[in-house]
Amino acid sequence: LQPDPYAYDSFNAFFTRELRPGARPFVTDAHTLASPVDGTVSQLGITNAGQLLQAKGMQYTCAGLMADAPAAGRYLGGSFACLYLAPYNYHRIHLPCDGVLRATRYVPGQLFSVNAATARTVPDLFARNERVVCDFDTDHGPLCMVLVGALFVGSIETVYAGEINPPPGRGGQARVIEAGVGRTFKRGEE
Repeated sequence: LQPDPYAYDSFNAFFTRELRPGARPFVTDAHTLASPVDGTVSQLGITNAGQLLQAKGMQYTCAGLMADAPAAGRYLGGSFACLYLAPYNYHRIHLPCDGVLRATRYVPGQLFSVNAATARTVPDLFARNERVVCDFDTDHGPLCMVLVGALFVGSIETVYAGEINPPPGRGGQARVIEAGVGRTFKRGEE
């Protein structure tokens, strides 16, 4: 939206910049899930007894990723996709289908890099890093989007709760975020 890189007051503002209207069109077929981000699919599959594939030979649990075993139970036998955002990718997240926000949880953790090399060597990487877990109800069934922080990208913000983990307030206990619960989101909405 702002083409002048010098107009941004910080690198983070540039990094999370808005796109011009129409720059990221969304698939309109209601039976097709759209990608929520512009990134690279690093893994995808079916949760096998609650296990998710991190890298060849390395798995982690859905319950560990979500930091909530009962909530993770909704996704047993479901599909998952891990989408990696490189520094050059657009860093805003959009709903892949219409949905109603059911819950949001902040989970403190580390800020390891999440690149392919680290994913191959750090056990439970995504379940160890700081993250925000967003649970939705959709016409396709339950949908969970887990926003994982990473080295140099530790701040996570939503349109309904603002910045969830500002640097001075990092860490502490996992907590439920009440803001936005019950809000309806349309396909493609941030």
